[in-house]
Amino acid sequence: MDFGFVLSQSVTQAIGVTAIIYCLAAMGVNMQFGYAGLLNFGQVAFVAVGAYSIGVIVVTLGMNLWLAILVGLLGAIALALILGIPTLRLRADYLAIVTIAASEIIRLVVRSIALRDTLGGVNGINGKMGQEFHDLNPFPQDISLPFLAFTRQDLWVACVGWALVALLTLGVWLLVRSPWGRVIKGIREDEHAVVSLGKNTYWYKMQALAIGGMLGAIGGIVWAIAKQSVQPDNFVPDVTFFAYTIVLLGGAARVFGPIAGTIIFWFLLVFVGELLNQAIAAGWIDFLQPTDVGPIRFILVGLGLMALMIFRPQGIFGDRKELALDGR
Repeated sequence: MDFGFVLSQSVTQAIGVTAIIYCLAAMGVNMQFGYAGLLNFGQVAFVAVGAYSIGVIVVTLGMNLWLAILVGLLGAIALALILGIPTLRLRADYLAIVTIAASEIIRLVVRSIALRDTLGGVNGINGKMGQEFHDLNPFPQDISLPFLAFTRQDLWVACVGWALVALLTLGVWLLVRSPWGRVIKGIREDEHAVVSLGKNTYWYKMQALAIGGMLGAIGGIVWAIAKQSVQPDNFVPDVTFFAYTIVLLGGAARVFGPIAGTIIFWFLLVFVGELLNQAIAAGWIDFLQPTDVGPIRFILVGLGLMALMIFRPQGIFGDRKELALDGR
């Protein structure tokens, strides 16, 4: 068994491009759920809006990348308004129902035959997305270290991506420590008390939904630029639930929770999968097939998450006094 390969793959994925995408999506969920108490089960819809904005504007229409990024962010705000206006005055479960339905509607619309010429249909959009960005790549070649391996392109995206995550994390930290952030956390704890103080909680919740959606859209933008492809069936509800898992793992309502949760989640997921693959190949496990590894790794990680929720419901780095899931 090659433990070096297992560890290398695990570390690379834990800090790689996919981890950055899910970290950004989880930061949006943390803003909506962790700080504002909004149950958005359709975060993947915002990710899809960001990704398809790049694909349509850059590849289909042949326009500028920076315009596509702006369109993606504005699209996330528009989607937040569409979802929030009819639901945020109602109970939290209405938002959850509407958002998960909207995410599936968007996925089915972008894969429809009628819009194939613009959105690519089931084959999605493929092509050079963000060539202006990749032309700035200062790295001359791929890197291969004992426990880390990146292609030249992925290394550039990872460096810029984590720098972007750090910048956005600083912005979230400043935001939640501001008077606006205190109102948002007050709404999460007792909305009626905040209303009695004269605050328009509906407008504050709308802002939190839009900010979280924009963070998700940025994840979608990174997705399109890094992978040079946007496929409709990549934007399934699993993306949202992975983002929630990351938030719960790192600790909801903690600024660094999504970062820590992302690294731990992807490291464990890849480590368990690669370890099982190596054990099957070496003949140590003869009752499993390689095709069984995918479901089993999710089962094992899921059992670990269940244990975490039983014994530490606020997450690894969460604060029980500020937010505990069993006290919500």
